[in-house]
Amino acid sequence: MDFFISQFINSLALGALLFMMAAGLSLIFGLMNVVNLAHGSFFMIGAYTAITIIHLTGSFWLALCIGWIPAAVVAFLVERVFIQTLYKAGHLKQVLLTFGFILVFGDACRFLWGTEILNLDPPAFLNSSLHAGSIVVPLYRFFVILFGAVTGFVLWWFLERSRLGAMIRAGVDDAATAAGIGINVSLLFSAIFTLGAALAAIGGIIASPIMGVYLGVDIDILIPAFIVIVVGGMGSLRGAFAGAMLVALIDTFGKALFPDYALFLIYLLMIGVLLIRPEGLFGTVKG
Repeated sequence: MDFFISQFINSLALGALLFMMAAGLSLIFGLMNVVNLAHGSFFMIGAYTAITIIHLTGSFWLALCIGWIPAAVVAFLVERVFIQTLYKAGHLKQVLLTFGFILVFGDACRFLWGTEILNLDPPAFLNSSLHAGSIVVPLYRFFVILFGAVTGFVLWWFLERSRLGAMIRAGVDDAATAAGIGINVSLLFSAIFTLGAALAAIGGIIASPIMGVYLGVDIDILIPAFIVIVVGGMGSLRGAFAGAMLVALIDTFGKALFPDYALFLIYLLMIGVLLIRPEGLFGTVKG
């Protein structure tokens, strides 16, 4: 029983990280119909920026507060200068462009931070473990779970209760009609792309003490994030949350119980959802 409780807590922490990645990616894909392979690069940029801020100031909290800004600025510029020209160009060109940005951002990080794996310690008061019988769980994992829950609630409130959130939901449902009633869809797309990148960068900062920071972490987090939005459904915050938790549970318990088949089990989940409900658990079919 202790084993299952420990793995369940680890699953919740991983699910929180995947949710922060997948929520922005899902909105970008669902609203803008853009396949952004470079989304994981913003996760990596956020992590590396946090490393620099912590080395300069010694403050993890300052890194968490401002470390996502460079990734958000880069994302805004990328969307305004490059992505906007490819909205109607088809997914193939979008894939080629954003894959190119993976290489560009990867080389930029290599030039700025080198190739060594960098480790980041959590804040001092979280750098300990909670002991309950034979169960030992790092306190930082509870912080990650709490942070993910708060982030999810704030996103839900933003999308469901704010005026801008209503515009976003209108754009997700029907971008052409939203433009017809006076919504600046172009600026809305830029805001969503930037918001998604900021969420990814924050996820990178939060994940750094657990995963470390290294070249290639963008791809390592991007693949499960794409699986999450396929399982949960594009453009759905509930889908991103449900998909993240399902993928995290299967990945964590799969690696613990069936290490040779853990990745297969994740793909099996995705295939099963696609066969039963191709639009995802909470996705909608667009005519």
